Amino acid sequence: MPTLHQAISLFALIFFLTSGTGADQSTRTTQVIIRGSSRIGAIVDTSSRIGKEVVVAIEVAKEGCYGFGNQTFLHIKDSQKDAIDAALEAKELIDTLQVQAIIGPQTWEEVSLVAEIARETHVPILSFADTAPEWAAERWPSLLQASPDKRVQMKAIAAIVQSWNWHQVTTIYEDTDSSARGVIPHLHDALREVNSEVSQFVSLSPFASSDSISKELENIKSKHCRVFVVHLSFELAVRLFEMAKKMEMMEKDYVWITTDPFTSLVHSINASVISSMQGVLGVRSYFPKMGQDFEDFNQRFRTSFSRKYPQEEQREPGIYAVQAYDSMRTIALALHKNGSKRGGKELLKIILDTDFHGLSGKVKFKNQSVASAEIFQIVNVIGMSYNELGYWSDGVGFSENIHGNKSKSMIDLGQVHWPGGPRDDPKGWTTLRIGVPSKSGYKEYVNVENDGPSGKNFSGFTIQVFKETIKSIPFFPSYDFYGFDGDYNELVEQIHLKTNHLCCACTFCPQHQKYDAVVGDVEIVASRYQYAEFTSPYTETGLMLIVPARSSSKAWSFIKPFTTTMWVLISVFTVYNGFVVWWIERKSCDELQGSIPNQIGIMLWLSFNTLFSLNGPKLHSNLSRISLVVWLFVALVITQTYTANLTSMLTVQRLEPTVTSVEELLRTNARVGYCTGSYMTEYLPRVLTFKVENLKKYGAAEEYFNAFKNKEISAAFIGTPYAKLFLGRYCNSFIQVGETYKIGGFGFAFPRGSPLLASVNEALLKISENGTLRDLEKTWITPNKCPEIQNESSSLGPNGFLVLFYITGGTTTTAFVIYVCRTNFSRDGKIWRTISAVPKRWCSLRTPFTTRVASLEIPTHTFPEAPVPPA
Repeated sequence: MPTLHQAISLFALIFFLTSGTGADQSTRTTQVIIRGSSRIGAIVDTSSRIGKEVVVAIEVAKEGCYGFGNQTFLHIKDSQKDAIDAALEAKELIDTLQVQAIIGPQTWEEVSLVAEIARETHVPILSFADTAPEWAAERWPSLLQASPDKRVQMKAIAAIVQSWNWHQVTTIYEDTDSSARGVIPHLHDALREVNSEVSQFVSLSPFASSDSISKELENIKSKHCRVFVVHLSFELAVRLFEMAKKMEMMEKDYVWITTDPFTSLVHSINASVISSMQGVLGVRSYFPKMGQDFEDFNQRFRTSFSRKYPQEEQREPGIYAVQAYDSMRTIALALHKNGSKRGGKELLKIILDTDFHGLSGKVKFKNQSVASAEIFQIVNVIGMSYNELGYWSDGVGFSENIHGNKSKSMIDLGQVHWPGGPRDDPKGWTTLRIGVPSKSGYKEYVNVENDGPSGKNFSGFTIQVFKETIKSIPFFPSYDFYGFDGDYNELVEQIHLKTNHLCCACTFCPQHQKYDAVVGDVEIVASRYQYAEFTSPYTETGLMLIVPARSSSKAWSFIKPFTTTMWVLISVFTVYNGFVVWWIERKSCDELQGSIPNQIGIMLWLSFNTLFSLNGPKLHSNLSRISLVVWLFVALVITQTYTANLTSMLTVQRLEPTVTSVEELLRTNARVGYCTGSYMTEYLPRVLTFKVENLKKYGAAEEYFNAFKNKEISAAFIGTPYAKLFLGRYCNSFIQVGETYKIGGFGFAFPRGSPLLASVNEALLKISENGTLRDLEKTWITPNKCPEIQNESSSLGPNGFLVLFYITGGTTTTAFVIYVCRTNFSRDGKIWRTISAVPKRWCSLRTPFTTRVASLEIPTHTFPEAPVPPA
């Protein structure tokens, strides 16, 4: 649908037409209408370079139209840069002069009103405007366009941006409907396809004053991006570059890329203004400057242009002149075929069917489709003229000539003369100001000394990681480090202040230095994301609780090889096995009889003696022998394990914490320390519920040590990277307690939405995978190697002995059950005699031997043989 601006313009046009203003305009024409002739109208801005070239080109073309057999009358009207005037001129051309086609409206505002005037008569309109909206085809079927495809042109610009890996550009465009609607969306889409984006859109009014242009340039100069895509009319672009030159924005590291409206007229730049455009890179529509037809046109154009506009220094024809020439010939050819008899619809059909090879290439008009132009020329302003660097073709790439070898990168076309001189290729960004914490308590990570180009020298693990990371990013801008004396939250906030200009006028004052990035031992925490974004962590994440360590007491070391559960199990099985042996053997040995206290004492002595003695007596029952042999094996394993573990405990120093848990700290209302200016100011009270009055800030490792020494704190929460250095520095004096809280980790901070962030993350992965990060850790932050100390409990539990306990318990229980069952049977029963005869018969066939058991010895008495039950 038409815009509000177009509606207002159309209303004004209707007002002028109804008031009779249009009739007064007829005095401008100098041609006479003759029946049977071809009548062609042209509406141009004769004060512009484009208008001048179009006028001369169509006049030259008119001279060659007499061969078509009828007389061609050309009616040229001046729009005077006003859409209303253009519409009034169109009204006169159609109604009064009865032209059969109109050439030349340049802007969309002019085209829309002229097309509305010609809507009823269907007079073909051949426009040079940039683009037309999608709805224009349905509303104005007779509107044709001769301008090149802006969508393809934006792809060419995106290909240039991709060649140097510029990830952000600033777009400066003219605040007109044609530019905003036809170019900006195409540029946005084309840049996204090459992993880039428009960081800022800057619109300029066609009538912008020098002050407004200066203000806009000052604004974009304060940003980081130094790649500018300029889509302005020629006159406005000239004023822009002159102001940019005064503001020192045509210097090193700046990149200016111009689109077709300016670049296609670069051949017309006068020597007086070209000095302010040195290094400008431009894209323009390509047309072949060769062949006899072009040579003839070129000669006639130069002669006519010089005669008509003697004040113009440059007389070379450009793409607009060639397109106007081809458009004039197309209409004349169609009128010749039409015979000047049929109406606008018939003529439009003939124009659409006309196809020939013109000066601009293959000429073929389509409804609402721009002329085919898939080849663009890359030019570079240098000296008093410009260089033609090469070409870009859609779907093919760059080449030094039309038929040369193709390349995906413009770098292969050769050296570009950039603003400020050729030298190195621009990075596309300003020199970054990178903030570094000056008061880090761990010099291994960040060390700032008074030296270097910015007054200080920067070293440490984090600095080296950053330098190694950006080595693999060829487009990363130059940078300088600056020390910051505030806390870490304030340091990260500087990025936000720089991006949003929420600071005082003193941009680089000590209190408000405002950085483009932050490098250092900066923790990644959620609260800082309101100011910046972070890379992936390149150190271990976590928060550790560190407390003083003390040597464990050795007075009770003899019970520590086994856990309490293990001791209980040993005692139970020992007594149980002793009881079963005693029960089985008690009737065969007088020593095992007597009073109840005497029998209990003998049973306990019999039980525990098996753990410490390998000598034993004869046992009279096979059941007790089997039970005791199995238990002897288990006891042997247990005693040997006990001996080995006890030896280890007595010979290796053991440390134990003075505080065992966070709960103990909370229960005792103890004071704890934490890093100065860190996120733990909120984390400890909110998550771990410490009282604020019990928290105390510290920075360096020495401060923690002194605080522990002076009993100021009982524990300290330290980030994992720091904690490892702290524990290594003060060997065997402190110990970690409890879990490691999974938060934090060091990362580099960048502005939110920074296009550099993804590339830095990728580079961090690379140095991690190729071993560079590991080598830096060994060089800078490997903790001191402390003597081996057993910090955690090594008491053995029952898990490793369960199978042995099952075996001995099962064997003893089985023996006991068999014994009980046997004694309950009748002694003279046939069943028992049969069962008992088997083991006796088996034993009588074997050689007598004495079984030694591990725990029983009665040297003064031997057990008599058990009596054989009567038959």
